[in-house]
Amino acid sequence: MTMKTFAIAAVSTLALTVAAGAQDKLEIKYTVPSVPTDLHTQAMKVFADKLEELVPGRFDIQLYDSGSLFAQGADLDALQRGNAEMTYVSYQLIADAIPEYGLLTAGYLFQNPQHYRAFLGSDIGAEFKQRVSDDMGIQLLDACYLGTRQVNLRTARDVQTPDDLAGVKLRMPSSDAWLFLGQALGANPTPLPFGEVYLGLQSGTIDGQDNPLPSVEAAKFYEVTEQIVLTSHLVDAINVAVNNQTWEQLTDDEKAAMTEAAIASCDWNNEKRVADEERLVSFFEEQGLTVTTPDVDAFRSHVQDFYLNSDRAAAWPEGWIEQINALAAE
Repeated sequence: MTMKTFAIAAVSTLALTVAAGAQDKLEIKYTVPSVPTDLHTQAMKVFADKLEELVPGRFDIQLYDSGSLFAQGADLDALQRGNAEMTYVSYQLIADAIPEYGLLTAGYLFQNPQHYRAFLGSDIGAEFKQRVSDDMGIQLLDACYLGTRQVNLRTARDVQTPDDLAGVKLRMPSSDAWLFLGQALGANPTPLPFGEVYLGLQSGTIDGQDNPLPSVEAAKFYEVTEQIVLTSHLVDAINVAVNNQTWEQLTDDEKAAMTEAAIASCDWNNEKRVADEERLVSFFEEQGLTVTTPDVDAFRSHVQDFYLNSDRAAAWPEGWIEQINALAAE
C-alpha cells in the first residue's frame, strides 16, 4: 500500500469512527407543557448540562417546552409509545393509571419537598417506583418540588371555608385525580389545559385556578385575577421520568449518571422555588391582588374527610398513610 493510499484509508477509517460515534448518541427528547419562565422548565437545562458533564457525548438531549412537541396530557402517552424519552409525570397521572396510588394525591398529605424524597427513598417508595415501571413503562428518577398549591380567583370574594367555594368554576388539570381534589376543596372543578388558563381567566370561562405561587407568576395569571387564597392544600411535586425503552439501553453507570443529573436539576428547582414562594406574596400584593388566609384547619378537615370517605380510599395500600406521616418526622 502506498503512503497516499494508506493516508486515504486512515482518513476514511477516522470518518467512519466519527460517524459511528455520532450514531451511538442516544436521543433524549425531553418534553413539557410549561412555559420557558417556569423554574421546572429551566431545570431541564440543568439536567442536560449535568448529564453532559457526567457522560460527555453520550446523549443528544433535545428540550421542548410550552407543549411545542406534545401538549399537556399527551406527553405521558408519547413516552409510553416511544415518541419522546423524558417528561415530568405528576402523581395525579400515576393515580389515574394505578388507582390505589391516589393516596399520594390527597390534599394535606406531604408536608415539604424533603418529605417526597424521603418517601421515594423508603421501602414503600421502592415498591411504588417498581410498580410504576411495571405498569406504566417509565422510571421515576426524582421528585421536583412544584410548590404549595393555592387558590387564585378571577374576582375577589370572602373565602373562609370550602363552603365559600361552592359554585366556583375552578380550573384543574384534565385528570380524574385532579378533578377529585377540586371537588374536595368545595369547588366546581373544570378541566382545562394549562396553556388555555390565562384566556379562560380573562374571558370568565373559569372563575379561578389552583397552582403554586411561582407558576402563577411565571404564567402571569396575576394579570387576570384579583385574589389569592392561601389554602396551602397540596404540597405538590412532579417526577422526572424516562421511559423504559431508553432506560434499558443504559449501562449501570449511565443510569447512575442520569439519576444524578435528575437530582441536580431538582435540587436547583427546589431551592429556587422555596425562595420564590417566600417573596411572592409581597409581589402579588404590589400587583394589586388581595392575598388572604382562610380557615386552613377547616379546609384540611374537609379535604381529608372527603378523601377518606370516598370509594377510592378503600383501594389505598394499607398502612401507607401512617408510614408516610412517620417519614415526615424523620
